Amino acid sequence: MQHLDAFLNYLRNEKRCSLHTQRSYATDLQQFEQYVNHQYGNMAIHQISSSHIRQWMVALMEEGTSSRTVVRKLSSLKAFFKYLLRQKLVEHNPLDKVTAPKVGKRLPVFVEDKHMDTLLDEITFGENFEGIRNRMIISTFYHTGIRLSELTQLKIDDVDFSIRTLKVMGKRSKERIIPLSPAFIDELNKYLQIRQEQGFTSPYLFVTSKDKALYPRLVQRVVKHFLSLVTPISKKSPHVIRHTFATQLLNRGADLNAIKELLGHANLSATQVYTHNTIEKLHKIYKQAHPRA
Repeated sequence: MQHLDAFLNYLRNEKRCSLHTQRSYATDLQQFEQYVNHQYGNMAIHQISSSHIRQWMVALMEEGTSSRTVVRKLSSLKAFFKYLLRQKLVEHNPLDKVTAPKVGKRLPVFVEDKHMDTLLDEITFGENFEGIRNRMIISTFYHTGIRLSELTQLKIDDVDFSIRTLKVMGKRSKERIIPLSPAFIDELNKYLQIRQEQGFTSPYLFVTSKDKALYPRLVQRVVKHFLSLVTPISKKSPHVIRHTFATQLLNRGADLNAIKELLGHANLSATQVYTHNTIEKLHKIYKQAHPRA
């Protein structure tokens, strides 16, 4: 597709999007390009109309693509045309006349307090390096609410032991500081001690048994395995622990703006989704407790 490489460079160098985000945009836009080429032959970018995009949207849904995925793909396409418009490579954005399918609200899945307590207090991880590291991975997600991509990029120097804080580089290279508890610092010191005994020298905080930075698939497998030991929820991922972190803070009275800063959200609307879990809990308590409920 014309100008696609320039757009991806813009996402990488100016928007500072993560590699995962860049790949998602590239996949969505290449899929649209393949559809257009197959249906209409090679077309100049300025020839693409809202009609072509609507037909692609219908084709996706007929193939069984979910409404949520279609909305994401349309968002990728809209961002691409906004870029082209700013560069004066097209005269209008055809997405302005396209209505995305409605997507029902999906509440964030989270792990109940008792299950996280069981995991961190009763489950045996092992006393070797990998066991202590795996427990530390889950504990870090639970104590800080950071993303998977943020955890794999953490370095030892990002921890300030004197004032008990963690420096995290989030989306679009936005830095934030997360406070750490004394108990977490003690746990971290135990992990670093056994790491040092192994002779590891990597600057990354979490490493493999070969002293290399952790890769996302390994972290996902660790989290899925240990969550499956304590909770029946279907989705077991690092992001579920992030949801758990936010939900439990909110349930214990934390200010929504403070949670927003801890999570590294760009705007409050992304954080407000957690209030739905709290409201659901209030409904449940009211129904159980009120004589006329």
